Amino acid sequence: MAAPTEIDEELQAAAWDLESLVAGEGREGVEGRMGEALERSKSFAAEHAGKLGELDSDGLAAAMRELAEIQELVGRAGYYAALHFSTDTADPATGALMQWVQEQETAIQTTLLFFELEWAALGDDRAEEMLAGDGLDFARHYLRNIRRYRDHLLSEPEERIVTEKSLTGSTAWTRLFEELTSVIDVDLPAGGNDAEGGTRVPLDVALSRLQDADREVRRGSAEAVTTALAPGLRTRAFLFNTLLADKATEDRLRRYPNWLSARNLANEASDESVQALIEAVRGRYEIPRRWYRLKARLLGLDRLADYDRMASVSEDEVSFPYATAREIVLDCYSSFSPELGTLAKRFFDERHIDAPVRPAKRGGAFCAGTVPSEFPYVLLNYTSKRRDVLTLAHELGHGVHFALAAKQGIFQQHTPLTLAETASVFGETIVFGKLLEEDTSPASRLALLAENLEDTIATVFRQIAMNGFEALVHTNRREQGELSVERFGQLWATPTVSSSRCRCTSATSSSVPSWCPAISRCSPREARVAPRRSARSSVSTSLIPASGRRALTSSSASSAKPRRPPRPRVGSVSQSDTRLSPRVRDGRYAAGWILA
Repeated sequence: MAAPTEIDEELQAAAWDLESLVAGEGREGVEGRMGEALERSKSFAAEHAGKLGELDSDGLAAAMRELAEIQELVGRAGYYAALHFSTDTADPATGALMQWVQEQETAIQTTLLFFELEWAALGDDRAEEMLAGDGLDFARHYLRNIRRYRDHLLSEPEERIVTEKSLTGSTAWTRLFEELTSVIDVDLPAGGNDAEGGTRVPLDVALSRLQDADREVRRGSAEAVTTALAPGLRTRAFLFNTLLADKATEDRLRRYPNWLSARNLANEASDESVQALIEAVRGRYEIPRRWYRLKARLLGLDRLADYDRMASVSEDEVSFPYATAREIVLDCYSSFSPELGTLAKRFFDERHIDAPVRPAKRGGAFCAGTVPSEFPYVLLNYTSKRRDVLTLAHELGHGVHFALAAKQGIFQQHTPLTLAETASVFGETIVFGKLLEEDTSPASRLALLAENLEDTIATVFRQIAMNGFEALVHTNRREQGELSVERFGQLWATPTVSSSRCRCTSATSSSVPSWCPAISRCSPREARVAPRRSARSSVSTSLIPASGRRALTSSSASSAKPRRPPRPRVGSVSQSDTRLSPRVRDGRYAAGWILA
């Protein structure tokens, strides 16, 4: 592994400025906005509760504009607190502020519960009559979407209980996971030519070493990660069991037919279409199998071990200072579209990126859309690798998507997950093309092409693999009760296709390896930013300590759990928030997505 370079001063200085969210007023700005939002919510309820059906189109438009302004206040205050927390999950004051915001937001939500319930209860003809008027373009789709949840709503008293209890239920467990995993450090083994050997590093840094060309560095890092994750296994297993049980209860009470139906409804996709997608991808698992067989030959190995999946196929290691990454990404965006380039540049100029790895900082990377009137924010854990350049391009893709969609307003700025990754993957693609074009080293170009192929496998096959694991843990938790650490591991390694079809084998095991693409556990990119896309998973697998296997830091046991109609809601920055609709009722954000 290449020796560490000098301190990247521009990288260390890349900390975001959140003060524009609260007009530079800090905590007072948070408290003032939440107080105003609560008072306006009470006034709104006094004016409209029990009388929503009496409104005409103009009255409905006026009501929605008032709700949008309330959500704007909550969103600004909530994101200020939550984004601060994401950069230092160990700071008691930051955690306390976020908790206070969540409690105030719960009071606001319970005050406004009547609106969605009354709107969903209206007859179809009456609702369409109200929606037909002018002035509702900013909320029409949102309002129609609420009505899709009619069969899954509870009574107002029941919804009130669910709302108030969520703060000390799934939301609290998710925050606990975030705090536990954000402070995990890894003691790297000493020896050899490894300049970082014998040091303690954050989990993200240790995971990035699984890309190293030196197999001993990869092996040692994988074992060190496993050791670092081991102490909290039982705690995390209990945490996930609790979240799984909470979702099972919610699904039963809301009459969802299966564990995935709520998520599909939030994504505006039918159960049938999602199942067809799953089956189509599983039917093509031979594609990643072929790649892994080829990769073993490129690495000169008979068999790949778990820790070989992310290995560079070339020893031609390239380091990218933060300034270089910025120049590459901005040039690519500007070359494709000056408008996109201008938007991307704003992230740097206005300090809307927090880039360096720090103690107690959230792992991975994400983009937070906040509110339409505020430019989005991006979080990275930049380690100067080529893949970090692509991660930056990916998150800025989300960012420019949010910025361009701001004109849709707070209710309709964000797409369902079915479209959410379009702009981000596009951003990666154009930067990949430039990196490949400018790289003159055959070995380096081969490594870049391999990384791109593995990213594509992760984007398609890995997500279906995670879906298979989710299906197993949700189903087994409901049918068998609490799952042990060992049972989680067994389910992780349970094939969803015949193991006899698998022609890859692990160098450390004679059985089908947990990473094998022939089973629904495929994850060739976890070392890249495992938290980055992994949080779509409904259950983090970081409780599984197998060497080199799934050292994720995402907590998403409630991720497939939209409880109520899609409504903006504030909540903690947690790995489970990344890739989720802002409009689900389970402790999420008031006005934006966090996407990674």
